[in-house]
Amino acid sequence: MNRIVHLALKVEDLERTTEFYQKVFGFKEMNTEKVRDHTSRHLSDGVIDVALIKYDADTESAESKAAGEGPCIHHFAVEVDNVEQATKQVKSYGCEIISDPGVIPVKFRAPGGTVCELVPKGRYKKPAAKEAAKKKTKQKR
Repeated sequence: MNRIVHLALKVEDLERTTEFYQKVFGFKEMNTEKVRDHTSRHLSDGVIDVALIKYDADTESAESKAAGEGPCIHHFAVEVDNVEQATKQVKSYGCEIISDPGVIPVKFRAPGGTVCELVPKGRYKKPAAKEAAKKKTKQKR
């Protein structure tokens, strides 16, 4: 069964927003990385991945403008068994693909105007999975 596994928030202050979600709600930081034209910091409550996205000041990409100017809920992700097949289904509904060709996750504008993305199963790890991976790495040393 497909399910929502990720929510992305477009933010102005990455550090302050991170501190807020960690201190107020107990979210754990999973990773931070530079992706194309933004920095993406992933937090988790143990069930869902919440990405805090800070776009570069000079960016003009379609993705950066997809949900509008300023801070907002940028998009949500649905985990699917087959991204290629799901993309074909999305296109059959006339949805606009926003992400560049060949890029996964596949971002699109869903009926009603919201931005959604298709991700393969297992893309977002839970805190317990991250800790298990760390332990495995330490054992190999």
